[in-house]
Amino acid sequence: METHEIRNRFLNHFKNAGHTEVPSASLILDDPNLLFVNAGMVQFKPYFLGEAPPPYPTATSVQKCVRTGDIDEVGKTTRHNTFFQMAGNFSFGDYFKAGAIEHAWNLVTSSQDEGGFGLDPDRIWTTVYLDDDEALDLWQKIAGLPPERIQRRDGNDNYWDMGVPGPGGPCSEIYYDRGPEFGKEGGPVVDEDRYLEIWNLVFMQDIRGELSPKKGHKPIGTLPKKNIDTGMGVERVAYLLQGVDNVYETDLVRPVITKAEEMSGHRYGADHVDDVRFRVIADHARSGVMLIGDGV
Repeated sequence: METHEIRNRFLNHFKNAGHTEVPSASLILDDPNLLFVNAGMVQFKPYFLGEAPPPYPTATSVQKCVRTGDIDEVGKTTRHNTFFQMAGNFSFGDYFKAGAIEHAWNLVTSSQDEGGFGLDPDRIWTTVYLDDDEALDLWQKIAGLPPERIQRRDGNDNYWDMGVPGPGGPCSEIYYDRGPEFGKEGGPVVDEDRYLEIWNLVFMQDIRGELSPKKGHKPIGTLPKKNIDTGMGVERVAYLLQGVDNVYETDLVRPVITKAEEMSGHRYGADHVDDVRFRVIADHARSGVMLIGDGV
């Protein structure tokens, strides 16, 4: 399934459920806390914080994002990019945990003939925040996941904020088991290359201060309403559905590597050190083009 089809299926799923489609914001927004947009929820911050009334109760988008926090992992792992597309659905005081879990589960596991992604439900694992019994129970009730495929993790993994003061909340992540040839048994707490995170459901309810709850610090307040902010990595879903081994070999990224092969005279796949270099070139070329296109 090509990347554009993954985007379309995501947006159509949520539009059919009554969400308003919102175009991606520029990578550069008037936000003093951010250099570049790093999440799908950034353009919706005023609605989460109660600073402006949302023009719609629910929304969906595919947001251009640039994150440099994991830049040293780019090219080395199967899953890290600096530029990526974040598909998201958002609720501004409408539905909360149960709705987010139900929407995500239906899209991920519905057959491709029905407009879903057709991923095997028996290979899906989820994680929840340490004390989030409600989310754990909902995954069992809505998705029928057995308790052994739902793992509790601390704030470092299962609390989300933008890395700066603003909205945040505990989250629940969806992982797909790529199989024993890709790593160790035991779920995402053991191996995040074998168990690939594809979607993060954030239960947006807190206001974080200068110190993040990810590191054990308490939020400085609560949001006016309980909201939902989710982010699905389009490139990650693409490499699962395209049967390739990493995000750099998907339909929108591999052509950059092919061009680099032509220009360099080296061949991708022949040498590990060169492979990392090819992947870094492909990643940074995409980020550079997108940032220049938005005015950098």
